[in-house]
Parts: sequence; structure tokens; C-alpha cells
Amino acid sequence: MNKNNSIVATYPSHTVAEAAIKELQQAGFDMKKLSIVGRDYHTDEHVIGYYNIGDRMKVWGKTGAFWGGIWGFLVGSAFFWVPGVGPLLVGGPLVGWIVGALEGAIVVGGLSALGAGLYGLGIPEDSILRYETALKTGKFVLIVHGSIEDTIHAKEILNHTKPETLEHHQ
Repeated sequence: MNKNNSIVATYPSHTVAEAAIKELQQAGFDMKKLSIVGRDYHTDEHVIGYYNIGDRMKVWGKTGAFWGGIWGFLVGSAFFWVPGVGPLLVGGPLVGWIVGALEGAIVVGGLSALGAGLYGLGIPEDSILRYETALKTGKFVLIVHGSIEDTIHAKEILNHTKPETLEHHQ
């Protein structure tokens, strides 16, 4: 898989993002090529639990049903605290790229760990800043990685889900 081909879509809510993921799944898209990022609004006053069972994360809280369903589709999950963005839940292969950026101490023009992971996918810095801004405002970012054929197919499917933004990065 060429990780430098990506489709990035932003959605206003977890409900719409979940519907988009289900559209991809129903179309037979390989869920191992899909990542999602969203904010976690829970604080110490609203205790939430995170743990992994194998490759699947379990979450409790206000959006627990959403994240629990997402972790059932995607392999790889993590919780990150990103300065300037806040608490993020990440599912899919993007987790590995973020961890790789953290472990390798990659610093890319002052980008966050999330930004470094996205930059590693070939996403330009100006787009990364837009995605981080979308996350800060409570939106969800859905990323499809794969071959050019995979990403073109995913773009056709996601176009029908009416994302707020839909960009193809090659």
C-alpha cells in the first residue's frame, strides 16, 4: 500500500462520520485502510475508561456507543493529548504513524504529533492546519489511505455522504 495516497473528509458530528464509515464498509472497502480522529471532551470530573482488548479499544462515556462501534471496525486505537488541540481519540493506521513520529522525535515545522503523522502520509502542512482547526471545533476527520485506485473509490463513496470537506492528497 502506498501510504501517500489519502482522502481526507471532515464531518460535523460523530453520527455523520459513523454513517460515512458504514457506507465504506457496505461498499466492501478494506477497513484496515481507514483512520478517524475526533476530540474527547471528557475531563477528570467525567471519568471515562480506556483500555485495549487485543487491537480493540473500549470506551465509556457520552459518545461511548459511537467509539465502541468504530473500534469494532478499525484496527489500532489510541488516546492522545495534543497541545493546542486537546484530547483526541484516533483509530486506524494513523495511530502507528503518530506513534512513529513521537518515537522518532520527528519535528516538522512546529507541527503537533498528529500533524507529524499526517505529514508522514504526504498531507501538506496547510491542509494539516485546517484539519487540526476542524478537530478543535469538535469535528471528526476521516482518512482513507491506500493505492490511487483505493482512494478514488473511497472518494466516490464519501462524496455521497456529504462531508463538509473532501480532499484527495497524492
